[in-house]
Amino acid sequence: MVPSRAVVPSRAVRAFGLVLGAVLDGLLADPARLHPVAGFGRAASRLENRLYRDGRAPGALHTAVLLAAVAVPAVAAERAAERAAERAVALTAVVTWTVLGGASLRRQGRRLGEELRADDLAAARERLPALCGRDPASLDAAGIARGAIESIAENTSDALVAPLWWGALAGLPGLVTYRAINTLDAMIGHHSPRYERFGWAAARLDDLANLLPARMCALVTCACAPVVGGSAVDAYWVMRRDGRSHPSPNAGMVEAAFAGALGLRLGGELRYPYRVEHRPELGFGRRPQGADVAAAARLSAAVSVVCVALTAAAAPVARLVTSALTARLGLGTGSGRAGSGGAGSGGSGGPGRRERRR
Repeated sequence: MVPSRAVVPSRAVRAFGLVLGAVLDGLLADPARLHPVAGFGRAASRLENRLYRDGRAPGALHTAVLLAAVAVPAVAAERAAERAAERAVALTAVVTWTVLGGASLRRQGRRLGEELRADDLAAARERLPALCGRDPASLDAAGIARGAIESIAENTSDALVAPLWWGALAGLPGLVTYRAINTLDAMIGHHSPRYERFGWAAARLDDLANLLPARMCALVTCACAPVVGGSAVDAYWVMRRDGRSHPSPNAGMVEAAFAGALGLRLGGELRYPYRVEHRPELGFGRRPQGADVAAAARLSAAVSVVCVALTAAAAPVARLVTSALTARLGLGTGSGRAGSGGAGSGGSGGPGRRERRR
């Protein structure tokens, strides 16, 4: 009897591909040219020019078309690669590398911190848009430092933890679909006159996709607080006290954890080119300085290392759960008997995953 095999990647292949892709991101950062995420952004802009109407339905259609355009090829690629473990690992690693953005985020943060410590405010203002979407012309050194730290915190979750989470859970389709959702949110998920309604679907999907990964990132941040001389207990207390006061259900948890770990006070007034926001303060420490940006980058690196390890460990669990569900639902192939393959008979293959501007 030929055992049934659910069409899911091998747990070893998926975990190895994810970790290898994260290592590539750490060593090489984002591709300097021909970045797939940038290409997706250009395609999204062209489609927006055709579909844009000031309403939720056109925005939802725009989002659905773009997500299908990346998810369907990812499913096909995963299935095509699953019979050759080496090919599946390589594909998973390359996609993971291009989807992650942790190394570039930390590099920009360190450089901005150095510019602030050197009192080169002009250079820091010029660099800030690479991290967040605030108006740098209206910010002093403390404001630039605060914007950079808040962006490092949020994007540690968005550009590393969440992609790896979805890669472990859903393979290549999870990686690329999450990256597409997060990119669309960065492009159109704004409270601006043009995107208040058109970007609604992308913003809500991003909130949902980050709901659990952001909380995992916040908890790991608390645990890593001693790396930057902070207290894990203080970080957890600030996260619990202030995280829910933020207008974002996900960014607030991570930013509050960073504030507590670094002993800083974040939040307050935010100036964007299209509006001014007044957000609750997070934490009970002092206002950020240039040196704190480098500390935030170190904290982000520590969180990244821990989350890569956790993702590698979680990939087998996600695979076993998926195998059990597909077997129970009769979605396996072969003899047609749902339980004949078991959770351990999955074939090789793999998936396994990067920034969003605030």
